[in-house]
Amino acid sequence: MLQVLHDHPKWKDRVKGDGIGYGVAIGGWPGGVESAAACVRANTDGTFHVIVGAVDITGVATSLRLIAAEVLGVDPSLIRVVTADTDHAPYAGMSGGSKTTYTVGTAVKLAAEDARKQVLTIAASEMEARAEDLEIVDGFVRVKGTPQRALPLGEILKKSMAFGARYAPVFGNGSIPSPKSSPGFAAHLAKVRVDEETGHVQVLDYVVIQDVGFPINPAAVDGQMRGGAAQGLGWGLLEAMAYDEQGNLLHSTFADYPLPRAVDVPQTETIMVQVPSDSGPFGAKGVGEPPVIPGGAAIANAVADATGVRISSLPITPQKLLAGLLSK
Repeated sequence: MLQVLHDHPKWKDRVKGDGIGYGVAIGGWPGGVESAAACVRANTDGTFHVIVGAVDITGVATSLRLIAAEVLGVDPSLIRVVTADTDHAPYAGMSGGSKTTYTVGTAVKLAAEDARKQVLTIAASEMEARAEDLEIVDGFVRVKGTPQRALPLGEILKKSMAFGARYAPVFGNGSIPSPKSSPGFAAHLAKVRVDEETGHVQVLDYVVIQDVGFPINPAAVDGQMRGGAAQGLGWGLLEAMAYDEQGNLLHSTFADYPLPRAVDVPQTETIMVQVPSDSGPFGAKGVGEPPVIPGGAAIANAVADATGVRISSLPITPQKLLAGLLSK
């Protein structure tokens, strides 16, 4: 990541000016690990239900759908993710960032592989072919290299769910113990303008470079990277729990707690570096927390580059910066 950042034109071609500074920081997050299980149930119309106990946060259900669809060889529209309650769902553990796709996604992948194996076993018997010679493509089970020898997936599944069915219903199971952690890292580049008369810091440009392992849902990963950068900006310049002398919280509601607004978030460029994990589904890693970590440090380094003043606590408020400038 640092090499990618080093070679980036916004770093190589940086231009200093009055009050302009550039800062770089790198940070990481170990990610959460927990055991998990999932089920994949086939339906007579050729669709599948993925049954999990994980809550859909930040689009995780879409990632689970894409994982199952890829393994089963069907369009994602034929997959429905069902979040059952904790009395009935397979164990998923806590639903959280940098964890759910990594753990529950792996269980879904295993459950889909189990279901796929069952489908191909039924198809092999019906088509008088070996299961290893079959593939699922576009809703059909067909012989590899002989696409004209094919049966609709729904037709095969119906043969396992009917009175007098010769085959057991297709129901895949997948479960894993807590996997080895696959930490995620991000490198950030911030460009700021500092008004030394007021102490105001404006972030002008931002680059997020992150090792995502493998982006199962690139749009969601991109959103996580951008959201993490915005959150890091809030930590770096705005957010703090302030109390008065009597211990009363001064910012107790969103009406007065300082958060970055749309106008505060600069143009942000995201770059995904792919170093696959050994444990995550298709090499995926947790991507939720890593982009939050470097933000404050990148902004602090940019402020130091612009002013020569090193602020060692966050947030970097105008009051702190003016005090540092006066003592310089």
